[in-house]
Amino acid sequence: MKTFIEEIEAIEEEAIKAIEEASSIEEIEAIRVKFLGRKGKLTQILRKVKELSPQERPIIGKKANILKEKLENLIEKAISEKKVIVIKRLDVTLPGRRPHTFGTLHPITQTLREICEIFCNMGFEIAEGPDVELDYYNFEALNIPPHHPARDMQDTFYVSEEVVLRTHTSSIQIRVMEKQPPPVRIIAPGAVYRCDADIRHTPMFHQVEGLLVDKNVSFSQLKGILTAFMEALFKKGIGVRFRPSFFPFTEPSAEMDITCVICGGRGCRVCGHTGWLEILGCGMVHPKVFLNVGYDPEVYTGFAFGMGVERIAMLKYGIDDIRLFFENDLRFLKQF
Repeated sequence: MKTFIEEIEAIEEEAIKAIEEASSIEEIEAIRVKFLGRKGKLTQILRKVKELSPQERPIIGKKANILKEKLENLIEKAISEKKVIVIKRLDVTLPGRRPHTFGTLHPITQTLREICEIFCNMGFEIAEGPDVELDYYNFEALNIPPHHPARDMQDTFYVSEEVVLRTHTSSIQIRVMEKQPPPVRIIAPGAVYRCDADIRHTPMFHQVEGLLVDKNVSFSQLKGILTAFMEALFKKGIGVRFRPSFFPFTEPSAEMDITCVICGGRGCRVCGHTGWLEILGCGMVHPKVFLNVGYDPEVYTGFAFGMGVERIAMLKYGIDDIRLFFENDLRFLKQF
């Protein structure tokens, strides 16, 4: 019994002295292992306690456990003090290190955010909807019934007879109007899907649709908002024009052109030497669409428009192949 007590006292004296003389956190951790580790000196004593007589066991065990707790506290305190010393040695007056930028926002994301910001500044709200859509919302509610020839223009991915991958974000407009009475002033950005792929088309691309519904909404308001949008996006001085067109969900319908951003309207290969580039489709909401959502077309009017984000990004940045957006070539992406 006397031998064990003396051994514990010797361990205590040696450990405390070592902790006091330690000059680094690494040395303190080495002391922890030496005395409290799996093969540490105090651990070996604790393992031998079970070999003692019933009278000796509680006395030696208690003394060893008290020392173990004491050493653990001293070690933790010593480590904390050493950390404070290390922190105090830092020179906070030195200039900081600038972190390396390994990535940037994708050009499509940059363009999409800029479009949304411009329309939000005009008072539009952002609305979202599902990518996998019911045929009713994607076609029928937009005045495109079964067997309508306009469906052939969409090149649709069908999940089933009643379910499709949305071909435009106009379906979001129907969902919003079903839940919200006029006035409505929204844009609907998102991915859309069509069976098409070449240097100007991809099976998945992005659109921003817009909708404004209220009393006495006119086509001149549509032209004013879209003209202001183009000037904000491509900067002031850009020319615009509207040409008659056809969309099942708008009447009258139009396509909007802007002066070619490549040649400034002088005529080049990109614009087919016309000086103009088609940028989006638009028009006044068809009365049948209002009837499908429970709006009274005798009381309310509205306009809608839709644009392809990739097309706008190509014109904005002078890109001639849409596939570059999806090939993840860092040499291309680093330019943005």
